[in-house]
Amino acid sequence: MLVASSYQADLVAAWEVVRDASGDHDVPSALIGVAALGYDRQLVEVEVTDAVIG
Repeated sequence: MLVASSYQADLVAAWEVVRDASGDHDVPSALIGVAALGYDRQLVEVEVTDAVIG
């Protein structure tokens, strides 16, 4: 996940949303603070891959 902020509190808040949405599934992930993203007023970019097994 990319978060457009230099404030640690913003990064933590964004991370908590993703963590809470993951429930009991503790998956490999990364959080990176960046200066800007590709669109005006875009603050967060998330890439998700999902798989159903069975």
